[in-house]
Amino acid sequence: MIDINLIRENKDLVKENIKKKFQDAKLPLVDEIYDLDIEYRNTKQKMDEARAEKNKLSAEIGSLMREKKVDEANKVKEKVATMGEEIDALTKKEDELAATIKEKMMVIPNIIADDVPIGEDDTKNVELKRFGEPVVPDYEIPYHADILEALDGLDKEASGRTSGEGFYYLTGDIARLHSALISYARDYMIDAGFTYCLPPFMIRGDVVTGVMSFAEMDAMMYKIEGEDLYLIGTSEHSMIGRFKDQVLKPENLPYTLTSYSPCFRKEGGAHGLEERGVYRVHQFEKQEMIVICEPEDSKDWYEKMWKLTVDFFRSLDIPVRQLECCSGDLADLKYKSCDVEAWSPRQQKYFEVGSCSNLTDAQARRLGIRAKGEKGTYYLHTLNNTVVASPRGLIALVENNYQKDGSILIPKALQPYMGGKKKIEVKKK
Repeated sequence: MIDINLIRENKDLVKENIKKKFQDAKLPLVDEIYDLDIEYRNTKQKMDEARAEKNKLSAEIGSLMREKKVDEANKVKEKVATMGEEIDALTKKEDELAATIKEKMMVIPNIIADDVPIGEDDTKNVELKRFGEPVVPDYEIPYHADILEALDGLDKEASGRTSGEGFYYLTGDIARLHSALISYARDYMIDAGFTYCLPPFMIRGDVVTGVMSFAEMDAMMYKIEGEDLYLIGTSEHSMIGRFKDQVLKPENLPYTLTSYSPCFRKEGGAHGLEERGVYRVHQFEKQEMIVICEPEDSKDWYEKMWKLTVDFFRSLDIPVRQLECCSGDLADLKYKSCDVEAWSPRQQKYFEVGSCSNLTDAQARRLGIRAKGEKGTYYLHTLNNTVVASPRGLIALVENNYQKDGSILIPKALQPYMGGKKKIEVKKK
């Protein structure tokens, strides 16, 4: 949620930002909020003046009673009673206006960074840099689901019976490799100076609306029937929610945290070959990082965070690239975002394995995350980034280490998590 002062002082900036995001249907909201805000402030001023007058008259009643001017005191009491009704009406109107303004403000997108490329959708995202040399071996690499099944590591038929589409069983050495990837990501982030956390996997509705837009919420979140609880789509949701309504001490900033969680999402994805395996699923696991910092530090943290993901994948010898998200591909709360994409030697193209976002104070305003220092009380900035999400990370790992005989080489960094095992081989039947 943006600062309402932007609408009070620079409506054109807010409207131009909406246009950059190709959300022209929201343009009338800016003028509506502007007019409602004027009415709200006028109402508040009248209420404050009425309360001041009521307090003055109440004091006058005491003086009249002490002077035994009972009739005059009773007349003033009647006036105070009438003013009380007026104040109650003004208070109700103020609350209603505040609620309406907040509801409309929640739909206004965050102001995006000046250097965000302008485009309607993800087809206009811009490649910034590649890391590592993409390799295409001189032998065919099968579809990832076929590789995993050949290694007795994937059973989607059984998960179809138990849970339906979008779920999976990982078994044997493949399940162990999946866990090794997540465990290595945890230790990698701890070594980078982040504090490890295990968060709640369900959160309340007011936290959900604090960390994401309504459109994202409807598209992503699973709600627990009969309860005000949602399954998290990423641990960022509960990790940022941890600081809801908190006033933090500047000397404790920044908070640099890394968290593990299962993640649950409604998205089913497009139909076709790439959806037959475990690329787009309803349930997966992820190691995440979040930062809560001073406003002036968030740009530097954004650069540090996406580079950590790049370095993580390069430590596994997986080629990756950084892709700058265009304006139309940015979720409403985001100021700036980039994807980290891993090389697929089978498809001979890159695919998304992580996303880094700077939300400036948009989440903090919704959730009331502030700091109090010499410059008073102010909103902090929040950032989040994927270290690794699996099975997508597993797909990148398997494809880039697939051998002609069907085996998978295990990168050196993961071998300690696999009991020293260096290769997963096809079992002879």
